[in-house]
Amino acid sequence: MNFQELLQFIDLESKRLIQNYGQNSTEQEIILARTVKLTEELGELCNEVLAFNGDQREDKLNKMDKNNLPNELADVIITTLLLAKAMDVDIREALKNKIEKINNRC
Repeated sequence: MNFQELLQFIDLESKRLIQNYGQNSTEQEIILARTVKLTEELGELCNEVLAFNGDQREDKLNKMDKNNLPNELADVIITTLLLAKAMDVDIREALKNKIEKINNRC
């Protein structure tokens, strides 16, 4: 999948989410919901990272799917892109500017 295909998926998923859950929601409510969802997904990613490092309780480690880390990383990326879309952030431009800023530090 290339970046353009990812952004097309984000457009489609945003429409689906609004249709299924947010038809009567304001822009602010959608932004808040996506921010909260991002926090949830980040928490799930943190659990996977802890498990990956063996830093969970043994009973939790026994229940963890060792192949779930890539899914949680993808969830964080997708949810971040959905939030950027809701806030009219041009993610291509934001990434370009951030990469340039990082490169200039070196």
